[in-house]
Amino acid sequence: MDLLLEGRAFVVVGGSAGIGLAAARQLAEEGARVAIVARGRERAEAAVAELEHAGAAQAVAVTADVGREGEAERAVAAAAEGFGGLDGIAVTTGLLGHEPIEVADARWEEVFRDVLLGTVRSVQSALPFLRRGGGTVVTTAAYSIRAPEIARLPYASLKSGVATFTKGIAKAYGADGVRANCVCPGAIETAALQGLRARIAAERGVPPEGVLERVMAEEWHLDVALGRPGRPSEVGELIAFLLSPRAGYLTGALVNIDGGTDF
Repeated sequence: MDLLLEGRAFVVVGGSAGIGLAAARQLAEEGARVAIVARGRERAEAAVAELEHAGAAQAVAVTADVGREGEAERAVAAAAEGFGGLDGIAVTTGLLGHEPIEVADARWEEVFRDVLLGTVRSVQSALPFLRRGGGTVVTTAAYSIRAPEIARLPYASLKSGVATFTKGIAKAYGADGVRANCVCPGAIETAALQGLRARIAAERGVPPEGVLERVMAEEWHLDVALGRPGRPSEVGELIAFLLSPRAGYLTGALVNIDGGTDF
């Protein structure tokens, strides 16, 4: 399906790796212009080279930490100025907080800045550009907001805030033609889970094929209907669709992409 994205301009916050890179790659394959916002210059530039190879009409790297005051505004403005406008933003950052509730206040504040405030600042910075002609917002929460666990409660708590924030943006700016949707991934085999698969296999002296799936079911008690973790590309394709005109009447949605996980 042609997503009608050729020549359109997007910012992908956290687009240098994992789900963000997968979304940016899908946009590039559709002929879009893509700005990668990431903390690390080297990784962002490597991602840009990959997007150019995938067919992006234009790809640029912007180094910023959107959890810091003023950084999201600077990054989004730079991308919009370079593109001559902006059609959408996807925010795929916010990975801290996979730890118990008993962390220090300073750590809660760090997770707040990374998971929630980084998303809020990025979307706020994009709205003035998106409202000019209608635009799209995609944020990322998590499956775990529906089934929070004490072992990663800071993360789930702040991701719940992302979902609520996104619904509010959809309602507040729908009259301006802005659509906003929130994606809730389950266990996705990004580099972290790939590393865990290899580590478990090495520790137990078994092949890596199937070992993570067994641990998910037998030790994590994660009941996934499809019996496997997701692939970043699968989430990236969903994000690209939600950013596209093909999802023109879809807004304010909380979209699970978790392989049929319970809850």
